[in-house]
Amino acid sequence: MIVSTCKLRRIIGVNNDSTATHDGELIAFVRNDPAAFVQLYRRHYDAVFRYCVHRLFERQTAEDVTSEVFLKVVENFGSFKGSERQFRNWLYTIATNAVNSYLRKTARRNRLLKIAREQANSQVADCGESAEKLALLREAIFALKPRYQTIIILRFFENLKLTEIAEVLGSSNGTVRSQLARALAKLRKKLATEVT
Repeated sequence: MIVSTCKLRRIIGVNNDSTATHDGELIAFVRNDPAAFVQLYRRHYDAVFRYCVHRLFERQTAEDVTSEVFLKVVENFGSFKGSERQFRNWLYTIATNAVNSYLRKTARRNRLLKIAREQANSQVADCGESAEKLALLREAIFALKPRYQTIIILRFFENLKLTEIAEVLGSSNGTVRSQLARALAKLRKKLATEVT
């Protein structure tokens, strides 16, 4: 499939045309001309970055991990054979794997916990009780297994449906539902012990 220069320029946003092309069309164009990837990147960067921030609670680290995610997307784009909706879930899957890989490293995870505590302490001085609750929530989320963290963040911060989370994680709906229930129970228990 040969794409006209004018049409490709419209797709990748050179004209800043307000009529947006669907991801499905962009995916097809990227397969034939990698220059069209710029538009997919622009469309999905904010969502992937926001997800990484919610998982890592640190902007600079989230920026680094988001960069790794899109590098992996570029490297593996040829293996993606799904639909437009599956593309978004594929991005979340890659982002989840990148975040989990980052968190597996104990020294980095401990550093993140220390930064979260320090930020919470400075926020407590500024904002009082709500900042303290946010700090407790952050620590409680970090205390969960990475898979539980992923499910909590995708469900409550990214507002994905259970079926979408199941696709991202490569699990069944029932497995995700039960893991979400377990994660919430552990989170409630951790928060209850922190408050008392």
